[in-house]
Amino acid sequence: MLALILLCTGIFAGEADAAGTQMLVINKKVNKLAFFDGGKLVKVFPVATGREQSLTPEGSFKIVNKIKNRPYYKDHIPGGDPANPLGDRWLGLDALGTRGTTYAIHGNNRESSIGKYVSAGCIRMHNDDIHWLFPRVMKNTTVVITSSALDMESIARKYGYVLGTNTFAGTIVVNGGATKLSQPFILENSRVYVPLRETASVLGAKLGLDSEGALTITMGSRAASHKPLADYATVNGAKVAILASRNENGTLMIPLSSVPLLFGVQIKWTGSSSTVTIL
Repeated sequence: MLALILLCTGIFAGEADAAGTQMLVINKKVNKLAFFDGGKLVKVFPVATGREQSLTPEGSFKIVNKIKNRPYYKDHIPGGDPANPLGDRWLGLDALGTRGTTYAIHGNNRESSIGKYVSAGCIRMHNDDIHWLFPRVMKNTTVVITSSALDMESIARKYGYVLGTNTFAGTIVVNGGATKLSQPFILENSRVYVPLRETASVLGAKLGLDSEGALTITMGSRAASHKPLADYATVNGAKVAILASRNENGTLMIPLSSVPLLFGVQIKWTGSSSTVTIL
């Protein structure tokens, strides 16, 4: 089981690095940048964008590099120099076919420009603000650039970001015995997610890994398999649709609604006590 846990942790390490819990929204209409993390709007910053509407590209991009003290190659200004118009922090974007070399979120050498339409296409921030953001935002984070009358939360939702995720301690009751799990449950859009490994342990099921990278779940005569993050499972040889599982800080979480299908048990959910009772 320890080997399986370590292997599953390895599977999800890359997914965690994909920064799926974060998003940046840049609204050119108001020249603001919003940082979302963990399903919440964390902070909003003023920014400067293109001096013409078309210069700062709109769409959904990714942060592909993070560079400290990037030189300003055009005028041969060294990185970190107070005269460098890029400041000393650079978050490169894969915009318009570039790979973090042309468009970026960066600092500045003229603080009075922030909030205005002055750049050649990049997004400028106050130096103190990007110093705060730089260590927190991860590579591969989605960056949405738009010009919209919507609020930041509505823009994030429009581009698929899920707000309002809550975590809480959960309990599973089997044959009258209650076990409080060490990993928290997740509530998102009225759906409850539970940690697969601990749930399997409490139910007495065996976990394994097949040759194609799918997790196998064996409980009595029932055999199921599920590829992490997929929206389907195979149960006793038949492929069935389920809500997609998700990675939460390296832990595979499955929808509570999938527990009867994967484990062959009936359940009762009591929201007031955050308890799953196996019937």
